[in-house]
Amino acid sequence: MAVMLIARSRVTRPMFQMMDLDRRTFLAIVAAAAACSESRAQPGPILRPEDFGAKGDGTTNDTPAFAALSAQVNRIGGGTIALRRGATYVVGRQTARGPYRLSPDPIIELKALSEPLEIEGNGARLAAQPGLRFGSFDTSGAPLHRPMPNLHGEELAVPYQAMISIEDCRAPVTIRDVELDGNIQRLRIGGQYGDTGWQVPGTGVILRNNLSSETLINVLSHHHPQDGVMIDGSLNRSGRSSIQRLVSQFNGRQGVSLVAGRGYDFADCEFSFTGRSVISSAPGAGVDIEAEKRPIRDLTFARCKFVDNHGPGLVADSGDSAGAEFSDCQFVGTDIWSAWPNKPGFVFRGCTFAGAVVHPFASPDAALATKFHDCRFVDDPALSPNGKLYLEAAGGPCVNMAVSDNVAFRRCTFDLRHQGMLPWSWKAIYADCTMTQRRREKAMPKGKYLGRTTIEGMVDLYGSMIVGTVILNGTPVAKGPYGDIAPW
Repeated sequence: MAVMLIARSRVTRPMFQMMDLDRRTFLAIVAAAAACSESRAQPGPILRPEDFGAKGDGTTNDTPAFAALSAQVNRIGGGTIALRRGATYVVGRQTARGPYRLSPDPIIELKALSEPLEIEGNGARLAAQPGLRFGSFDTSGAPLHRPMPNLHGEELAVPYQAMISIEDCRAPVTIRDVELDGNIQRLRIGGQYGDTGWQVPGTGVILRNNLSSETLINVLSHHHPQDGVMIDGSLNRSGRSSIQRLVSQFNGRQGVSLVAGRGYDFADCEFSFTGRSVISSAPGAGVDIEAEKRPIRDLTFARCKFVDNHGPGLVADSGDSAGAEFSDCQFVGTDIWSAWPNKPGFVFRGCTFAGAVVHPFASPDAALATKFHDCRFVDDPALSPNGKLYLEAAGGPCVNMAVSDNVAFRRCTFDLRHQGMLPWSWKAIYADCTMTQRRREKAMPKGKYLGRTTIEGMVDLYGSMIVGTVILNGTPVAKGPYGDIAPW
């Protein structure tokens, strides 16, 4: 992944106050859901961590209890794990064994289940044990800083692979109403590892190779040193996955990493403030769609927020990834781009972008190029949690296209009243758009104009094709090629 910005980031907002607000909202949602849950059937036997010795008192380390509970669920092939309402379970243990200097003990680790699984969080919290080590350390326990890239895995300390890991299951999986707190502020941070940053395990939820449906509802996953959620799915799965009201914030590398699979539907989620806590690792995205060894297909995001991440709010730029639709989503880029959708078949409907978009996918095949329908592009710093937007700092276009063939904007509004500029493009498609730019510098939204578009501001349209109606600063533009060029 070629995204930059790997340095330790600064915190520019009242982080814990914002997190408390999210926790209060999370608990209110859980309480409302609890009123409806009494009649919900729960699969298989009900197992509680307290039955295996957990205290849930916010002090005792309950890792062994969760490992024993997981072993029992694996033996019986499914069931319901019920956490105690209001409990805080401290988790995460490290021992000097295995491939690492300090290897993690398993927490909730479930594999190859043949019967339905449900994890009922009931608003409980899993919180990482303070003092766990993360990164590279020498034999004395001091942080070890090697030149990058650093591939000395034997020097790593891993606090946990995942708080909840579910893989190779053939029956439906549900996780609901749980908070997963990576507690990164109280971990001991070692040296970097990997190609850049800290490419070291430490994730809230990992879903891998599950063949049936997966459902996540009301999950708050935050302050993990790696990702809030990682999904490594199969193209051969029989069910879709529904992720509703997932809030993934202040994680070190990604809010969500999608590395393989098909059929994932996200609704009313938030992927924000990645890299805004103690460490930041590239890409530092809200959501990273990055096919690794297997393809990614068929993703939807509805009413989701991608706000103030250290990297792009959304990035899709490597591997065999294609086919994602975003509706009524909000993208806010402060230090870097709000979105980087450089993969085929991405469609945005009714979305708002505050901060620059870069590298929408261009193609001679119009069916593959990125499409924006009924979207808004704005440069109002009031929409940013820290009062700044990336395009304002760069003073560049709100959509920056190195290549723009068939990238389409239909019924879009560009309302740039501060330092932002209209898109930079050459052969994009603009249909029925409204464009306003207050900055006194020439923008270059060049392309093919269909329908009726109005433009206010300083622009250079040389090389454009005017097929429909264009009103430029109150004056109609003649149809045909704009300038001394051949029609195209």
